[in-house]
Amino acid sequence: MRGRLCGSTPMNLDINWEEESIPEDDRGELIGLLEQGIEKAIRLSNGPEEAEVSLTLVNDARIHELNRDYRGVDRPTDVLSFALQEETEDEPDILDYEDDLLGDIIISVERARNQATDYGHSFERELVYLAVHGTLHLLGYDHMEEEEKGKMRQQEEAVMSQIGLLR
Repeated sequence: MRGRLCGSTPMNLDINWEEESIPEDDRGELIGLLEQGIEKAIRLSNGPEEAEVSLTLVNDARIHELNRDYRGVDRPTDVLSFALQEETEDEPDILDYEDDLLGDIIISVERARNQATDYGHSFERELVYLAVHGTLHLLGYDHMEEEEKGKMRQQEEAVMSQIGLLR
């Protein structure tokens, strides 16, 4: 599934539906919300003018496997991001995007459902939030230190507010 969004940021979004609990008839609106969230996260964070993101929706078993194999953490998680435009210590402070491929986001649909219930909001809101969170990681945001965490949370809430998916 490839999409091109309107607005100032041309974006291609490839969605892989490995987890099949969301019926095909219900995916259209969800795709639109995911596209909006990812596109706005890129734009608000001064990401590249053109961007390509791959989003894969999986179950807990699959994300557990990926988390173990790539992060060394032997448990499921809600979202993983694999950036293809990461800055290293040898690079200058300004990240120059040479191509439009930002990276991959993997989301556990099972975790999104459970967290939506735990936090008292909709499944759609949680899924889009996780996509926005993953996109911000692709753009270099992190939440390991309190200051970084605050900046990332501010961006997440700004995006969610703009698309009308508030808590």
